[in-house]
Amino acid sequence: MMDNLHIIFQVFGGLGMFLLGMVVMTSGLQELAGNVMRASLIRFTHNPLTGAMTGTVSTAILQSSSATTVAAVGFVGAGLIGFPEALGIIFGANIGTTITGWLVALLGFKLKLGVLVMPVIFIGMLLRLFAKAKYASIGFALAGFGVIFIGIALMQEGMGGLQNTFFFGAIPEDSLTGRLSLLAAGIAFAAITQSSSAGVATTLTALFTGLISFEQAAALVVGMNIGTTVTAAIATIGGTVDARRTGLSHVIYNLLTGAGAFMLITPYTLLCETIAPGFLYDNAEIALVAFHTSFNVIGVIIALSVTQAFARLIKRIIPEQEPVFTHRLDIGLLSQPRLALPAVHSTVQDELVALLIYVNAVISDGHGHQINLPRMQTMLDKTSDYLDNIHLKTGQGAEWDCLVSMIHALDHMQRLHERCEEEEDRAFTARRTVELMGECQLITDSIQTIISDMQENRWSVASRLAQDTANELHLTVTPYRATVIAAIGSGDITVSEGTNRLEAIRWLQRVSKHVSRITEHLGQASLAMGEFDQGTADLLTSHSQPV
Repeated sequence: MMDNLHIIFQVFGGLGMFLLGMVVMTSGLQELAGNVMRASLIRFTHNPLTGAMTGTVSTAILQSSSATTVAAVGFVGAGLIGFPEALGIIFGANIGTTITGWLVALLGFKLKLGVLVMPVIFIGMLLRLFAKAKYASIGFALAGFGVIFIGIALMQEGMGGLQNTFFFGAIPEDSLTGRLSLLAAGIAFAAITQSSSAGVATTLTALFTGLISFEQAAALVVGMNIGTTVTAAIATIGGTVDARRTGLSHVIYNLLTGAGAFMLITPYTLLCETIAPGFLYDNAEIALVAFHTSFNVIGVIIALSVTQAFARLIKRIIPEQEPVFTHRLDIGLLSQPRLALPAVHSTVQDELVALLIYVNAVISDGHGHQINLPRMQTMLDKTSDYLDNIHLKTGQGAEWDCLVSMIHALDHMQRLHERCEEEEDRAFTARRTVELMGECQLITDSIQTIISDMQENRWSVASRLAQDTANELHLTVTPYRATVIAAIGSGDITVSEGTNRLEAIRWLQRVSKHVSRITEHLGQASLAMGEFDQGTADLLTSHSQPV
């Protein structure tokens, strides 16, 4: 009994070591190349096909499909890429995850690196403790890489003794019912461990030690491929529309791919035996990772041919919801400010466009209001709360500059909203006062151009125009203020009428000033985003979708 417990503890301990190694290695790789990979995802993603390619490479390098998927959700939410392109990235991430299986099969079993990696772990931790910047990240990745193979060695040793325990007899036989049971077990394993890589490594180890047959191992791997969607689906509950669409897409895609792969298990074994008799059983672990990669590649090829139709289906299942302004603010992005800040920037831009359209409507004819002001207040408050949850250290480079600029912009947005709430009397007075008609026309013409410039991400142009408009308005209405006061004094107009005109003048000045300050701060935030993700400024222009 004690021997059995020792074996079981060794297997679970090995699995724990593998998971620890994956976490450490992934953390080091993301520190080392995470920003580059995020920038590359946008730079090279122009359609679903290039999205699949970048998703594959990014996941293979970072060893984390979750990081790739979260980045894709953030980019589509910020308007940097379209939903079909994001689907391509997600499809490609499934191929990228198969790289771990190849590492385990080739390096863990063929080269048996379990002992050889000990010095690698030591060197990696020395770099982590005493080196700086990228070398510390390299050290962390190396240490995690080494721990992975220590875990594999422990699992391999432990599973070698499992055939003598009662657990071995509990494994379902290779039949349709047995394969379905193993499929379900694979789904459960991936859902519990939240790592398909750990599941594949465990399955490869069981196959290598002869604990299960190839067909049983294939059924488990298919189940794990499906099970990876459970965590993603749960994570999207209560999330944004884009996050829920992404989660649903992931689930449907993996279910369809898994169903196809399950039906291919027998044809695959027959094909292998026909082409290379004996290879399937002499090199079962290589054949298994080849099967894992093959059905994911086939799934991506098929999915890419129907991506646009698939995207339309998902959008019908999960339609856009009102209010539209804050749909990009996914709480899952808060831990990654470089994704959360662009989402806030796009959100504030949408809110600003809506407020500017409202201002133009009330100045020109008092009709055509396109927003509900109380609802807009709720959206602004939600945006402010979201921004308040992005925590950075003071002076943390471009990210800090972007955050501060966004805080300033939102402050002026709240005040512009207050001016909109005051519009009924003051805007009415401004548009019916002959002496202010030129100023009203100046603001409406300026706003139309500013909206166009913002949607084309010409922030410097928009900011300069807004500043020029505010300055010109100040120069033209200041003399009229004195004229109004003189008219009150001479009795040409009543105090009440004069007061209304003075309030209308102040209202026009304040509106133009807030617009000037908002565009200035949003422009500064855009420049900062271009600094903390190289190439983002250009990509914002090439990928931005008009509101």
